[in-house]
Amino acid sequence: YSGYQGRDIVIEAVFEDVSLKQKMVADIEAQCNENTIFASNTSSIPIQEIAAKAARPENVVGLHYFSPVDKMPLAEVIPHAGTSEQTISTTVEFAKRQGKTPIVVKDGAGFYVNRILAPYMSEAGYLAMEGQPIDAIDKALVKFGFPVGAFKLLDEVGIDVGTKIIPILMAQFGERFASPDAFEKLLENDRKGKKNKSGFYDYSGKNKGKDVDESIYKLLGVSPASKYTDATVVERCVLLMLNEAARCLEEGVVRNARDGDIGAIFGIGFPPFRGGPFRYMDELGIEHLVSRLEHYAKAYSEKYKPAEILVNMRDNNKTFYS
Repeated sequence: YSGYQGRDIVIEAVFEDVSLKQKMVADIEAQCNENTIFASNTSSIPIQEIAAKAARPENVVGLHYFSPVDKMPLAEVIPHAGTSEQTISTTVEFAKRQGKTPIVVKDGAGFYVNRILAPYMSEAGYLAMEGQPIDAIDKALVKFGFPVGAFKLLDEVGIDVGTKIIPILMAQFGERFASPDAFEKLLENDRKGKKNKSGFYDYSGKNKGKDVDESIYKLLGVSPASKYTDATVVERCVLLMLNEAARCLEEGVVRNARDGDIGAIFGIGFPPFRGGPFRYMDELGIEHLVSRLEHYAKAYSEKYKPAEILVNMRDNNKTFYS
């Protein structure tokens, strides 16, 4: 740690382990000056927990980048209850100087972007467990406008990393964040995705990452057969993302619809031509959106129950953007 004494900001990017991150805070605080900002690049652990044993909690903040970092323009700046305004402002300015577009989001499991992404990804998993072919799901989502499909994204990020957030989200928000149990079999089989050339797609031969690894179906215990239209695949996945985005606004996780749209477009590649989740919800019509959520809640799963904010907006004929 020699040389850390003069640092204005230190960014931590160790494994998603609370005790390890708390140890990093203690180590940095012991070696730095009293104004050094400790910024954690955690993707899911609440910053409050990372700062719980800090000597100077006012200097602790979240600074979450998105994968691949060199391409994704978003950075989430996450203050906990004790983070000072100066720390927030400095971190926002730091992210801007890195060429990122920062949004300030409220502390909590998954923050904003990963929180709205998780149910979308899990639903793709449930569709696969129902027998919908993996490449058919991904192609439907790409056709809708996402840069890659859900399974390709999991392979890129790392199946081990992508699934680690689920128990953290379930601990705070409950069963609506559950993912298919069969995904555990992937980790037991040491399938981590592209990084160890073993995931949903086949990384051997000349078509690396282009074709689904057919052995995945045997591992998951399913026989692939197209059951759903592209429209149904997209609706089941995207409705959950929209509903969670609405909850995030309701809870003050994002400050306004604009931040929510910027976060989704720049952080997960939500189709830019659709304007982001909030703009898209306005375009769909809140009444239609609530009706489709209610349909799936009744016919399929309670997790589709529309957010209270959406029901109120429908009843009062409101939109996110006037």
